[in-house]
Amino acid sequence: METELLLAPITALEIVGDHLLAGEGPNLAIYSLEPDGSHSARCSKQVLRNCNIHGIKEQQNVAPEASGSAIVAIFGGKNLAVVRLSFQNGQVNIVELFPLCELHDWIWDLQWLDSKAETPNCVALALGHNSVALYDCVGQRVFQEVHCQEKCILYSAHLVGSNWDALILVAGTVFNQLVIWGMADPPEGPGRIKPRCRISGHKGVIFSICFMESKGILASASDDRSLRLWAIGNIRAPPEHIPCLLVCYGHQARVWSVRLLSDCIISIGEDSVCLVWDYKGEIVQSFKGHKGRGLWAVAVHEGRRWVFTGGTDSGIRRWSLKSQRAGGSSLSQLNFTSPKRKGSPRVVKLINVNRLLILTDAGVLYLYDLISKVWVSFLEDAAYRSYGLLEVSEIVGGAVVCAMGNLSGQVKIFPLHSPTQSKDLQLYEGKVHSLSWAPFPGQHPDTCSLCVSGPAGAMLWLEVSCHPHDEVTVVVKQCFLLPLCKQRWHTCATFLPHGELLLCGDRRGSVMVFACRPALTPEEMSGSGELDSSGSGVICETPGLLFPLRGDELCADGPVSLLFGLHGKLGVTSVTCHGDFVYSMGRDGCYRQLQVQGHQLQVLRKQKPCRSLEWLEELRFAPDGSMRVLGFHAAHFVLWSARTNETLLSIPCGGGHRSWSYSHCLSAETFAYIKSGDVLVYHSEAIPSEQCVLTESLHGRELTCVCHVATLRSPQQEPVSILATGSEDNTVNILAFGWQSRSMVQLTMISDHISSVRALAVAKSKASHPESTAAVLFSAGGRAQIECYRLQLSLSCGSCSGVSCQLVHVASHRLDEQWDRMKNKHKYIKMDPETRYMSTVVLNNAEDVEQPGSLLFLAAACSDGSVRLFLLLEHAQKLWLVAESFHHQRCVLKVQAFVHKAPGGKRRHFLGSAATDGSIAFWDITDTLDCATEIIRTEGREVELLALGTPVLTLQAHSCGVNSFHVQDVADGIFSVASGSDDGSISISAVEVNDRSAVSGESAAGTGIRILRTFSRLGAHAAHVTGLRLLPRDFLLSASVDQRLTLWRICKGGLSFVLSKFCHVADVAALETWEVDSNCGSVICGQGLEVLSCSLEEQGTEINDVV
Repeated sequence: METELLLAPITALEIVGDHLLAGEGPNLAIYSLEPDGSHSARCSKQVLRNCNIHGIKEQQNVAPEASGSAIVAIFGGKNLAVVRLSFQNGQVNIVELFPLCELHDWIWDLQWLDSKAETPNCVALALGHNSVALYDCVGQRVFQEVHCQEKCILYSAHLVGSNWDALILVAGTVFNQLVIWGMADPPEGPGRIKPRCRISGHKGVIFSICFMESKGILASASDDRSLRLWAIGNIRAPPEHIPCLLVCYGHQARVWSVRLLSDCIISIGEDSVCLVWDYKGEIVQSFKGHKGRGLWAVAVHEGRRWVFTGGTDSGIRRWSLKSQRAGGSSLSQLNFTSPKRKGSPRVVKLINVNRLLILTDAGVLYLYDLISKVWVSFLEDAAYRSYGLLEVSEIVGGAVVCAMGNLSGQVKIFPLHSPTQSKDLQLYEGKVHSLSWAPFPGQHPDTCSLCVSGPAGAMLWLEVSCHPHDEVTVVVKQCFLLPLCKQRWHTCATFLPHGELLLCGDRRGSVMVFACRPALTPEEMSGSGELDSSGSGVICETPGLLFPLRGDELCADGPVSLLFGLHGKLGVTSVTCHGDFVYSMGRDGCYRQLQVQGHQLQVLRKQKPCRSLEWLEELRFAPDGSMRVLGFHAAHFVLWSARTNETLLSIPCGGGHRSWSYSHCLSAETFAYIKSGDVLVYHSEAIPSEQCVLTESLHGRELTCVCHVATLRSPQQEPVSILATGSEDNTVNILAFGWQSRSMVQLTMISDHISSVRALAVAKSKASHPESTAAVLFSAGGRAQIECYRLQLSLSCGSCSGVSCQLVHVASHRLDEQWDRMKNKHKYIKMDPETRYMSTVVLNNAEDVEQPGSLLFLAAACSDGSVRLFLLLEHAQKLWLVAESFHHQRCVLKVQAFVHKAPGGKRRHFLGSAATDGSIAFWDITDTLDCATEIIRTEGREVELLALGTPVLTLQAHSCGVNSFHVQDVADGIFSVASGSDDGSISISAVEVNDRSAVSGESAAGTGIRILRTFSRLGAHAAHVTGLRLLPRDFLLSASVDQRLTLWRICKGGLSFVLSKFCHVADVAALETWEVDSNCGSVICGQGLEVLSCSLEEQGTEINDVV
């Protein structure tokens, strides 16, 4: 049994030359740090045995001829390893220098001691009970161990000095004190050394200690959420009273580590934040981006001013410290109010990062340059007093064209370089509600399209041409009619890539598609009505339009597809095309991923990019495909990175209801807004990207479930297994694991759950091509919530992951929502909205997954003591509860389904459910499935709640809760049932389905299934058995919280032990297995994820009996 991949919390980081060393469980991973800022993983090797790496220390005084190598000591738990790293030709070689050793106590810190030998051989080890050992690496023995008079457990330790006689230990004790003592001090009493001084002040235990000798400052980080700086001076002769220089509170949870640099202090904490402080105690930078409950490791490259952090989410990120020479940022007030300027600002629009336009309530348009700080008034029109709209667009040709709208239906269009060439169009008899520029695919570089909304839902599509030396020309291309609603105007528009369709969002929250007519010939064009006051340069391609337009007589085209109220009543804020998909955003805090098929809009997914953003404005995609979200959180404008999960910009502007504008380029970014009658501008000069992701985060909290979706194969590519994982952080990840590269890539993340995800189930398709497949995925968990998705997976050479993944949200269900819809509620037991789904299983034929009209049944084990049965109608996007039973009367932990095919061809469906009392109940649910299917196919209505009836068999398998449960078809009508319990025991039973009862249709208890044989293996594991799978050739694989993955052979008399492997995933929650290339692939999850492979070869004699 071999580990193929381990994703574990990052527990140690260290810089060695131009490489970053990371402790990932027992593995040492090495990343190359290139000067251009790029990073690549060089190698990974297991260096410790059964514990995590907690510290990495490089030997600094190496021989000059060893410049291409480094000697590194690695420790964790009681283990110590010394390796030599060789860096040659871009390759890293890890060689064990001294054998791995295990000491008698935990190692808190390590210090290399000076040696004249080319290979250093002595280290000092700070141990867990306030002692220090002098260890000989060559002889593999402890030369000397000295103890402090303060005999207690340590939570941290820091060694200072490079030779034994001058070595000092600063120990963080269980009594919230720092105790300082020296190795050379004479012992007192029972051979223990008296402390030189004690430092008190923290109100919690101390987790980290750092000392900077050049400043004479000692830093400590504590459980009390603070870090403190102490003026210790000479640590070898500390003063009697050591004053506290700073007490820094900034973390929202415990502070795990602190580092002292020449100009700043760095701390990381349980709140997953890395803070940078100055020596006045002020926070100068805050790095947020990791998921989960803590950062456990930090390393600093002072030469390049890089900070590396690693945490419980298995991710490593690089941040850039601000330098004094770096370009700064500022928030300035433009002081618009002046006798020289007319009116008050009403609309602000940025042309680029250095220039902006302001329209006042006096109808005057001003241009302001941020570099020269000069105001220019270049247009005034009394028709745009009190109310005026302004939109600006830079067309492909380089010119900037502006559009203004007013209360009387007029629209003014002009180039910025020549406002006198404006076109004044009388489009409507009433108010112009909105303007938006939308580039049309394939247009001339000097042309752009403008959408104008007026009264009664009329929206005009204008084509504006702005040539450098000619006047502006306007063509009325088409008139559209928005759907009927109270606030009937568009808020955003864009053309689809082929130009055949126009996509719009409106103030009511609807998203719609309009069909664009082909361009007319010159003979078909007309110029009806008084459209242009100048009488020239305007063409109308829509016959029958009379300008100004009146709402009661419109010759307009309606939408060909409409999703009414998709974003609620607050409106759609933007629509964007990217790749083959369309994205719409709204003030409901969510964006939708849409697809247009046959001129029809289809919602694929609903996503909330950031839980704190209630108001989303715009979605922007970087060249690398990463997504940035513009929105508002309370009174702050926020720029959010979905890839790195961090806030890139936050400005207290007062909220999104005011006029604002944002612009950025490679060298700067600018945000302008109007507040209190003035214009305020945030401007930031070129600064490097603050964050770089070396390894992607897995989940923010513990993994609770994992399932295998499919394995894709092709002659050109390695086999790729697709896995789905659920977590306590309310998310589901779809992952692709390459068996040859041993790499894991996240394909997509699902964040639709409002509570933890506890169970995953998948309906696979057997009729798919080896290079592509389809599947239906169910995720369930807290707050009685189930979500259903359709997955389309295929191998793709063009994708960075090698796999193309399309995810479509199909349906969802929540018990509290169903309860609100129910009639005659008084007849039923009230559904508890806090119910958790503990386990789910799909009851279907795999070959039916490809059929659009197929019915899928899902069984769920519930914490309220019930077993529930759901029915999915994919074509109607409905998930209905059809049956339930409260037979167990206690929390149901697991469910399993199996099918028996009788001689007459009739299929009988059975369901097994296991509860916290150790009992397993078997149900014949054939009649329930047939009844629900008949109602759906004949009447097409929601099924009234059915009863599952009485179990046909109840088996008392264990004395306490059943945490793992699996059923396997062994022979005709005979099934193996395996279960694991809280007490560490494993139970195996053989059950037989009675064929006669299947033919006659009997369902009385005890007549459908009978037990052939049963036995238990007590103490199979030392803790809860949380994962268990029956494998081919009478093998069984089990996983437990004791971190043992054990392979058993099912023999006639019981379970025979085959082999066991220590796994580096703590708190194992689930186990999944599948077949890949004649081997057995398996994955366990908990506080991390481990993928393993095992070859099941025949061992011992053949087993002829069932058990």
